Amino acid sequence: MATTVRSTQVSIPAAPLGPENPLPALRPHGELHRIDPADLEGLPADMVRQIGYAQLRTVLPAPLLDGYGRDREPAVLDALVIENSRLRATVLPGLGGRLYSLLHKPTGRELLYRNPVFQPADFALAGAWFSGGVEWNLGATGHAAHTCAPLHAGRVPAPDGGEMLRMWEWERLRDLAFQIDLWLPEDSDFLYVGIRVRNPHDRTVPAYWWSNAAVPETDRTRVLAPAEAAWHFGHRRVLRQVPLPVAEPGGPDVSYPAGSQLPADYFLDIRGDDRRWITALDGEGHGLVQTSSDLLRGRKVFVWGRGRGGRRWQEWLTEPGTGGYLEIQAGLARTQFEHIPMPADTDLSWLEAYGPLSADPDLVHAEDWAAARAEAAARLEEALPRAAVDTAYADWLAHADTDPKDVLATGSGWGALDVERGHFRLPGTPFDAGTLGDPQRPWLELLLAGVFPRPVAGALPGPCLVSPQWRELLESADTYPGNEWFLDYYLGIAQWAADDRAQAVRSWERSSAAHPSPWTHRALAVADSADGRTEQAAERYTRAWDCLRTTAELYGPGARTAQRALLVEAVPVLLAAGRTADAARLLAEPALGGTESQDDGRIRLLRARTALARGDAPAARALLDAGIVVADLWEGAEELSATWYAVAERLLAGDGEVTDAVRAAARTEHPLPARYDFLMRPEG
Repeated sequence: MATTVRSTQVSIPAAPLGPENPLPALRPHGELHRIDPADLEGLPADMVRQIGYAQLRTVLPAPLLDGYGRDREPAVLDALVIENSRLRATVLPGLGGRLYSLLHKPTGRELLYRNPVFQPADFALAGAWFSGGVEWNLGATGHAAHTCAPLHAGRVPAPDGGEMLRMWEWERLRDLAFQIDLWLPEDSDFLYVGIRVRNPHDRTVPAYWWSNAAVPETDRTRVLAPAEAAWHFGHRRVLRQVPLPVAEPGGPDVSYPAGSQLPADYFLDIRGDDRRWITALDGEGHGLVQTSSDLLRGRKVFVWGRGRGGRRWQEWLTEPGTGGYLEIQAGLARTQFEHIPMPADTDLSWLEAYGPLSADPDLVHAEDWAAARAEAAARLEEALPRAAVDTAYADWLAHADTDPKDVLATGSGWGALDVERGHFRLPGTPFDAGTLGDPQRPWLELLLAGVFPRPVAGALPGPCLVSPQWRELLESADTYPGNEWFLDYYLGIAQWAADDRAQAVRSWERSSAAHPSPWTHRALAVADSADGRTEQAAERYTRAWDCLRTTAELYGPGARTAQRALLVEAVPVLLAAGRTADAARLLAEPALGGTESQDDGRIRLLRARTALARGDAPAARALLDAGIVVADLWEGAEELSATWYAVAERLLAGDGEVTDAVRAAARTEHPLPARYDFLMRPEG
């Protein structure tokens, strides 16, 4: 069978992504992978440099995706298939190019964990993320901002005369072009994935890449790689080197993820010129193997653990009755805390290979770690020699500049806009001007005419570009009489993204003085909150709310989305400032429904926290007992468990002090319900 590339559809239950959050992402989003600088001592010097290099301050200009829920309905997702006689690979171009399925046809085995539902959760840098398949993470530490965004896709001639599937986009956090080429040689058991990241700018840019493959987890699944040690990162958020396969004296063999109790990352320490590979094999010695050319040096295992919190997260991400998964990953650096400098006008490229591996189960599961690794390495060399990967990489790279011969899916217009601004030449990844749309139109006017346009009538303010080049254009822009406030608002966003916070505040203050708007009140509230001025932030949030309430009709149907986003930000700050009456007033706003039965889970949780703060612990407990489902609960968040115990402590203490004895009694007399247990650390 000759290799073919075709369009198809995947029918699964799905929760709609919902609208983008209309408020610019000025605040850092929740991200677990942070290390206290005090804990860097003792790590290799080059690792420390790369950990401290170009950490992300904000996900601007990407919008936050937090408008999804958990009500799933039958849905049809656009998909693309590349297939030969041995493998069928299915990708979802509208969802970050996710490799959704990799089916080995001779055995009928699905090599990946294929989630039977599409259920967004708040795990990505920009919010929405979903589990399963292979994801392509570029930009900064964490799941990519484009995880749930569409990519361009097209058919490209393959090195062997067949067809390749190319996906490409403009990565907005670092302003890099990237492409992902799926090549399946005729009769091959391995899917080749050629990846190229390009920095077309005249400045050094931080680079980051990790390919994350989810695979089924069984009690006997063992993860093998050519490493004798790993860098472990767990609930203490400390990175330390541990031996493999037994990381702690008397502890479990961590090469069996099912033996772990808590969620953990193990970054496998592959040394020197050892071949780069990682595999997850079941009790019979079968599973997925991933290998690559040498540039992709890092390998990692992520496990959810067998604890109640880890199991709860696995259930949260799919539907009841679905088996669990683990992830085997590959990246440019040793760990996901690191970014590497990418010099001006350069690119990074490599080839990955994904396919089935079968090995002697007695050796795979031997106590002798070296013997188990040697068996997997030998079987991989038989199935796909290292030299064959290097040859395939060279063959693919010779075709990386070939333009697609037809377009199968369309991504965003942001790449076309930046290519127009920078006059970049990016063969192989055409960012066609025909992809420019309404979001890019104001910025195209700024670029071509040097004029910043007026707000669009009946719409919320659109996205803001924040790179140094766009900031310079904003600083030198003309605008229409009376529109200076709007220009200053956007200039402040670009200055904030550049960490020039004092200038950002001055721009927003000028904007607010000329034309008070909910957007500048809110931006100044974020600035006050970031500087610890909680009372001032609370006052500004109240002004933003009242201003939006009285001008909502100017912004059309998006006003309600903006109100909810503002409420979610404002209420915690009001509670921190002790302004519980104002928090209750905002939560009673009729435009949001005004009744608990119409709330989403996030608003119900805010109601419970406000009731507790106002001294009404029974009302807060009633809300919790009725059930609160927070769709956008972020990875590592403990809001539900913290609120549950705070309410229990107040119920036990009454009007008295909450002592250590009361806290201990709360955990005994009011145990945390399983539905609220998302803890990724030992309780207490």
